[in-house]
Amino acid sequence: MTNVSDNRIMKDNPSPLEKSTDRRGFIQKAGTLAAGAVVAGETGLWAPRVQSQEKKKLGYALVGLGGLSTNQIAPGLEKTEHSRLAGIVSGTPSKIEKWKAKYNLPARNCYNYDNYDQIATNPDIDVIYVVLPNGMHPEYTIRGAKAGKHVLCEKPMANSASDCQAMINACKDAGKKLAIGYRCQFEPNNIECMRLAREKVFGDLKMIDAGFGFRIGNPDQWRLKADLAGGGALMDVGIYALQACRFLAGEEPVEISAQETKTDPMKFAEVDESIVWTMKFPSGVLAYCSTTYNFSGINRFSAHCDKGWFSLDPAYSYGGIKGRTSKGDVIEKPVIDQFANEMDNFSKCILEGRESQVSGEEGMRDLKVIEAIYRSIRTGRTVKV
Repeated sequence: MTNVSDNRIMKDNPSPLEKSTDRRGFIQKAGTLAAGAVVAGETGLWAPRVQSQEKKKLGYALVGLGGLSTNQIAPGLEKTEHSRLAGIVSGTPSKIEKWKAKYNLPARNCYNYDNYDQIATNPDIDVIYVVLPNGMHPEYTIRGAKAGKHVLCEKPMANSASDCQAMINACKDAGKKLAIGYRCQFEPNNIECMRLAREKVFGDLKMIDAGFGFRIGNPDQWRLKADLAGGGALMDVGIYALQACRFLAGEEPVEISAQETKTDPMKFAEVDESIVWTMKFPSGVLAYCSTTYNFSGINRFSAHCDKGWFSLDPAYSYGGIKGRTSKGDVIEKPVIDQFANEMDNFSKCILEGRESQVSGEEGMRDLKVIEAIYRSIRTGRTVKV
């Protein structure tokens, strides 16, 4: 079994995760692409098959107690209808004691990374939510599935498409469901934009302009380490722009052309700093995308059609998402807790025996495109996906 004790300490230690408030604060202040509501066709239509399902709350164990778990996921679980916080996994004893007291968790439901596999015998825990650095996602997803638990894994799914496939295989072999934390696919404003695209309210979609970036701080954080992060701005926030384009187009890109620039080669020695890329889709739709760790202010997408346009700005934050259309209409749906709805959606999939729309296969599709972007940068050529 891989020894990741140093990485565990790095993840749970406030230094890289919880002190990297520049990223978390930026996303919170900016605004959108989340996972809080339910897909348009499902909103308000979660009628259970039997009465007992409606009252059933699945127990979630959070693996990794960094900033996202502390500030977003655990508070979100207090607002859910079909999910509840049942356990935790951390390499920091002081964190375990703090969480036990705050959320009234029994000692038997609190684990470290060494006895994590013993979670298999705990009937209180139905779902593992992996909230660790990207490079650790495969190990803890696979171990979770082998322990007989369903798995919700944060995005990006892993550092490579091959790792994604291993995670998918492990969950299938165990007969357990796997979902990826794409909160954006459940957020009401993004759902509305998908509707505008699918129903061709402004005619045929022709081009998409999407980007997300912020100025990253602490040079020692795990997001700047290749083995833990898998990449830089593209893997962290550029993936939101990529998801938006695939989400709006409703198809997969077939050609990629990308360029990267680094203004600080020391800080970004292991990962990318700023990338722009174009994607061509089978229908002829083109997308122009950008991502950066060098400055803040990019957080939007615009969809251009032959009879008008629509856009969100900001588009990927935890709240404050809003947009407009060429008709002068404002797009601004009610603010919801994206993580609460993301988890409840997955719980309903488990209870109703259906696959999640943000399945492992969906996560792997993103990684295949990301690998093509990096390949285009390395070769200086347009590449096929």
